[in-house]
Amino acid sequence: MDGERTGDPVVSVVVPAYRNGAFIERTMESILAQTYPRLEVIVADHSSDDDTWERLQRFAADPRVTLATTPASGGAPANWRRVTELATGEYLKLVCGDDVIRPELVARQVAALEANPGAVLSATKRDIVDAAGVPLITGRGLAGLRGTVPGRTAIRRTVTAGTNVLGEPACVLFRTSAFREAGGWDDRWPYLIDEASYARVLLLGDLEAIDDSLAEFRVSAGQWSVALSRSQAAQAIGFHRAVRSAHPDIVSGADVAIGNARARANAFGRRAVYALHAKRLRAAA
Repeated sequence: MDGERTGDPVVSVVVPAYRNGAFIERTMESILAQTYPRLEVIVADHSSDDDTWERLQRFAADPRVTLATTPASGGAPANWRRVTELATGEYLKLVCGDDVIRPELVARQVAALEANPGAVLSATKRDIVDAAGVPLITGRGLAGLRGTVPGRTAIRRTVTAGTNVLGEPACVLFRTSAFREAGGWDDRWPYLIDEASYARVLLLGDLEAIDDSLAEFRVSAGQWSVALSRSQAAQAIGFHRAVRSAHPDIVSGADVAIGNARARANAFGRRAVYALHAKRLRAAA
């Protein structure tokens, strides 16, 4: 769109940045290259001690862009909340400061939600990439979900899969009203803040699943470590049990048992991927 805002923003793309100096420009370029015209882009830098803030200044003159800061406390959830609170659009997408979205992503997700007034969230597949943007895994996500899916079906699928089948926030577009009605970001399980928040929103309506890979999620060695994999599995098990307790009509005891077993297996799988691609992942550390 070459730096031009068309009318009031319909979509808010929010970017919680922290120590993303090596990647933030590529992330911003991918957001500002969206074919959908009615965007606002809000970035909050969480007191980074690298050159993230300096690199963001090249985008300050774009009328679609608002740059803000977040005090150095509260961890990632504080920055996610800060940048989300500034959003004014009918739809909301959070993109972390080292991820990339394809030019048509927002337009396709808006079209999907506008075609179904009962839908509250749209999700797409993504590629998992290394520091250089080279894919490690392509077309990941959705666990076979396609088109219009009842929200409760999507919640049960993510529990039984033992992993976040809807992907990182860059893969997701919320209806902002539903997101706020659901209570915003749910950080009771910090490693599952996205998945837990999706589940709360999906209690309110349908999922629109787009069976194409339209985002890139960047990983480093730290994100695939043994200790982190174990913590993620433990938190996934806690999340599954909480969903079962609150919504036994959606998730059964058998669903939880299956999901817990798969969460543990997924932890081993992540470590296997790290072992296979250790050199490339360490380059992103």
